[in-house]
Amino acid sequence: MELDTIGDKKTALFIIISDTDDSFSFIAALMYSQLFNILCERADNIYDGRLPVHVRFLLDEFANIGQIPKFDKLIATIRSREISACVILQAQSQLKSIYKDNAETIIGNMDTRLFLGGSEKTTLKDLTESLGKETIYLLNNSTSRGNSPSYSQSQQKLGKELMTMDELAVMDGSKCILQLRGVRPFLSNKFDITKHKNYKYLSDANPKNAFNIGDHISTKLKIKPDDEMEYFEHIPADDEMPDEVFGGFIDYEDRETDDFAEDLEPV
Repeated sequence: MELDTIGDKKTALFIIISDTDDSFSFIAALMYSQLFNILCERADNIYDGRLPVHVRFLLDEFANIGQIPKFDKLIATIRSREISACVILQAQSQLKSIYKDNAETIIGNMDTRLFLGGSEKTTLKDLTESLGKETIYLLNNSTSRGNSPSYSQSQQKLGKELMTMDELAVMDGSKCILQLRGVRPFLSNKFDITKHKNYKYLSDANPKNAFNIGDHISTKLKIKPDDEMEYFEHIPADDEMPDEVFGGFIDYEDRETDDFAEDLEPV
């Protein structure tokens, strides 16, 4: 697959696995781990620490990929090699269920956090705490009536969550919250993809643009008459040979190699 060349030139690699059957998720996880390690070594040994072309991992449905070995350490070291990772989750609890205590390390090494909406309590609680508090002024008015009426007024300074859990849970679907390292979080409108210049190439704009992976892969080997093929013949040692081959006894010491090859039926 030439994974080591991905950082040399602009390349798009699509890794498609089932989101309902996780039988082969470990293969994708191992490949991601191998990609991270290979690209880091190539950046250090060939390109003086930085790849010539930035490599961005768009890890959609990250919880369904499986656990990537030592991902908590890799995410802290890849950025200096021109490598970045976008971890996309339905809920923050998914990350904690897979990486346990290392989940906090992974989140802490993310320079950007984008909240698109949700109702999972762990996510809302962590986001409320990270957003911080705002200062509000509480004005109290007190009036007493009677023979000697009186009126008093007091002002108090209090701290209030910038957005509470219930406010986050009912946030408008067209809004998002972006947190950048070193910058105050802010509420923003989600981007309207219909206004993008390349929207016309999506299947949403035209069903004819839908990508059918079945047109590009096949499990059948098709051999053309002009294809060149190499033939390898393995003659095992005497201690490797069984006493009975293809239903008949053969004296291997008295048979020539060519004669023995004739006894083999093609598969």
